[in-house]
This record gives sequence, C-alpha cells and structure tokens, in this order.
Amino acid sequence: MIVLTDSAQEAVRSAMAKADTAPAGLRIQVEAGGCAGYKYMMGLVAEPKADDAVVEKEDLKVFIDPVSQPLLAGTTIDFVVALEGSGFTFENPNASNNCSCGKSFG
Repeated sequence: MIVLTDSAQEAVRSAMAKADTAPAGLRIQVEAGGCAGYKYMMGLVAEPKADDAVVEKEDLKVFIDPVSQPLLAGTTIDFVVALEGSGFTFENPNASNNCSCGKSFG
C-alpha cells in the first residue's frame, strides 16, 4: 500500500524512542485542506483503530484509516535533510497536483 524509505523508517523509530509513552506505531492519514485540496497528517499513536489498515516493516507499524487508503495507495514516504529544512516528503502517484511545500496535494 505505501512504502517508507530507510531514512523515513529511521526518523519514525527515532521519534518513537523519544516519546514519553511507547507508541504502537505511526498513523498516516489524509484530510481535506491544505493549499492543493488534501493535506497529509502524521503522528505517533498508542493503538490502531479497529478499521485501520496496518502496514508492517520489520518492527515498525503504520496505520491508515479506510478513507485515506485509496488516496495513499502506492505512496512513497521519505525523510530528507536539506538546507531548507528537514522533513518527510511524499511521492504520491494519486496526486494530480502538489503544493510547493509538498505537504498537500490534489
């Protein structure tokens, strides 16, 4: 369904290790908004919801809600470090357009 690069996996593991309470995994979802129509939302969560799809990569679990699943299908998520700043990037084959910040799509 989605692919997390090695860099993205390490960034998530690092965030999980720093969390006050041990999260079950990373939730990725799409919400209406942003400058292109939809925006990516990510966060560590204590547990998945009953209807979430669970993507496992070694010891890392990613949870995706049913509404977001078709919008994220085939997406590659990377974590980049650049002069402009560090952060997650999304290569989404379902996006017909993207905003310049890379955090929303249409």
